Amino acid sequence: MRIGVGMHRNAPDDWESALTFAIEAERMGADSIWSGEAWGWDGATQLAYLASQTSTIRLGTSIMKIGARSPALTAGTAMSLASMTNDRFVLGLGTSTPQIMEAWDGVDFDRPIRRSRELIEIIRMVESGERVVYDGEIHKIPLRDELRPMRTRAAARRLPIYVASVGPQNLRMTGELCDGWIGNCFVPETAGAFLDHIRAGAESVGRSLDDLELQVPVTLEFDDDLDALAKRHAVGYAFTFGAMGEPGRNFYVEAFARQGFEEVREVHRLWINGQRAEAQDLVPVAIALQTNLLGNDDFIKERLRAYRDVGIDSLRVGLRGDSIDDYLSDLGRLLDLVKEVDAEEDGA
Repeated sequence: MRIGVGMHRNAPDDWESALTFAIEAERMGADSIWSGEAWGWDGATQLAYLASQTSTIRLGTSIMKIGARSPALTAGTAMSLASMTNDRFVLGLGTSTPQIMEAWDGVDFDRPIRRSRELIEIIRMVESGERVVYDGEIHKIPLRDELRPMRTRAAARRLPIYVASVGPQNLRMTGELCDGWIGNCFVPETAGAFLDHIRAGAESVGRSLDDLELQVPVTLEFDDDLDALAKRHAVGYAFTFGAMGEPGRNFYVEAFARQGFEEVREVHRLWINGQRAEAQDLVPVAIALQTNLLGNDDFIKERLRAYRDVGIDSLRVGLRGDSIDDYLSDLGRLLDLVKEVDAEEDGA
């Protein structure tokens, strides 16, 4: 199993420590580093800063917001990063949430799956080097018929495109069009709630699930007091279930409800109604335990096996600590555990 990591640094503006972390993570054997964007830093610039000082580690966005840029700008940004990294760049895309897109970006959160499909189709045209002519429901390029179609000045190259999808229609689109899946809300014990839809999308166009890299984001934290650790992480999910959406419209709530965690609907209601302590207390501890790597070495190895056994290819790990020294120490410990688990399979 491959291990990726998020962007980590000692302080928000300490980019030198971010670079040190990336160089060390690459040396230790991490497969990839992923940047995010929500309502702070953009995802692309962070990776550009790391590109010239790394040589083998993949650099990906998780995620670049689909509605925040024009298709041409998204493609151009991705092709620039691919060129700068000798094709180590992975374009991770996602619709984000209504709250972020409308309250921060000022963009209507309308037809997100259609918007995602059109963006990917246009990127494929741009990267091929052909003149872009596209007449979709959302995007029309050129904007007027009398304009001459244009092609990119960048060298043609194929970009690996991953999508963070949780709903059935978006999962099927991921299987149909993409090179990888970023699997938020994923519980190995209910893998079919996600993978069945990706597989159906892939098979509808003559592909298979094996044609995609399946990546799941997790948080890593070592501690022998598993009960207290799990409860602390469970409390944090109340914000996701309550604030990352609208009343009655939260993709994370729906994703966990499909996996049998119906309590999250009440968590959402309580949070929206201002009963935040009650919402936090109601989040099932099992969500924290089954969507992260928490506890001692033995329990974390058990969870690594759970991901491996349902076909997950890579984990993107969020690290906890007070400094990059802490992050790197825990990363090294995890990589050792992954080697032990991989050796079990090799020796079977």
